[in-house]
Amino acid sequence: MQQIIKILIGISFLALGFPVGDFLANKTKDELKLGQKWFKIIIIVSLIGGLMSLILRNDSLFFSFLFIAIVTSRSLKPKIQKRK
Repeated sequence: MQQIIKILIGISFLALGFPVGDFLANKTKDELKLGQKWFKIIIIVSLIGGLMSLILRNDSLFFSFLFIAIVTSRSLKPKIQKRK
């Protein structure tokens, strides 16, 4: 039962990564153009770290790496212009 609760808490924090990533992408627009290459590297390293922590069965590292990957990937998402 405790393991299920830990996983649900981890998933809820991962879900928070989407609005946090969008917020950071809106506040740091000037850095997004210059750092595209670095954002991609961070995402790849985070996904590899998440996979390794999944193999090693370390839940806290797994969710941390996935949170970093989600927040960083929101910065790479192209913004859709609203039409008037």
